[in-house]
Amino acid sequence: MPRRGPSRAWLLAATTVGVCLAQVPSLKPPSPSIAKPPAAAPANPAVARVVALTGQVSVLRDSVPWALEVGDEVLPRQVIVTGPDGFARFELADGSTFEVYPNSRATFRSNPGDWRHLVEVWLGRLKFRIQRMNGRPNPNRVDTPTAVISVRGTVFDVEVSDEEGTTLIVVDEGQVAVQHKLLPRGEPRLLNAGEWIRVYRAQPLAQKSLDKGSVLRRALQAIAEAIYTGVYDSPGGPSRPGSSAPPSGGGAPGGGLPGDTGPQTPPPPPPPDPDLGPPPPP
Repeated sequence: MPRRGPSRAWLLAATTVGVCLAQVPSLKPPSPSIAKPPAAAPANPAVARVVALTGQVSVLRDSVPWALEVGDEVLPRQVIVTGPDGFARFELADGSTFEVYPNSRATFRSNPGDWRHLVEVWLGRLKFRIQRMNGRPNPNRVDTPTAVISVRGTVFDVEVSDEEGTTLIVVDEGQVAVQHKLLPRGEPRLLNAGEWIRVYRAQPLAQKSLDKGSVLRRALQAIAEAIYTGVYDSPGGPSRPGSSAPPSGGGAPGGGLPGDTGPQTPPPPPPPDPDLGPPPPP
C-alpha cells in the first residue's frame, strides 16, 4: 500500500495557505474619479449634504482643511471654507438649501442647541432658499459679525465684504427681518422681495432700499450664471436644481466675486444705479 503521509501534508499546507490568503485584504488600484449624480437630501436634520460642488471647498477639522465631495455631509459647528474657485450647494433635510460662493467662510449650525440657527457667515457670499413647512413659516436664523437675519421661508443673499463685518442682505422672495448685532437693536428692519440693506459695524441700521429696476438683482444673477454654467453645464455634472433657468446667486452690486477665478468670467453687470450706492460714512 502506497504512503499517504506526504499527500496529506501537502493538502494541509495548501489549505493553511488558502486560509491565510483569504484573510489578507485585497489591494485594488484606486478607481478613476467620475462625476457623481446629485445627492438626495439628508434624513438627519442636523447635517447638510453637498449636492453640487466645484473647485476648492473644504471643512475644517481641528483647524485642518478636509476637501469635500458631492454626497459628503457637514456636521454642526464645522466651518466651511471655499477657495478662489470654490462653490458648493448644500441641502438640508427639509429641502432648504444654501450656496457658498468663492472666497467664503461660514460655520454651519454654530449653536447646535438651537436648530433655527442655520449658518454664521464670517466672510464672503452665501445664498439661502428656505422652504416652508406644509405651507407655514419655517423659522431660521443667519448671523454675520454685524447682523442677525431672521427668515420664515424665503430666498435671499448675504455677503460679508470685509474684516469689519460689513453685511449686505438682498431679498429675492418672501421677507426677512434684520437687526444690528452690536448696537442697540430696537425694531428690526423688514425686507421684502426686491429690497436690500447694508449693515455697518459702527452705524445704526440704515433705512432699507428698494432695488429700482432690479439692477442689483441682475448683477447678482450674472455672477451666479457664470458659476452655475461651470457646475451644472459641464460634462457629467449634475442637473440644475428646479428648472433649466439658473437661480440668482450671491454678489455685490456692479462687481465680480472677490478673487474669483471660477470657470467663466461673468458678463459685465448693467450700469450702476445711483440710488443703490452705500450710505456715506459718518
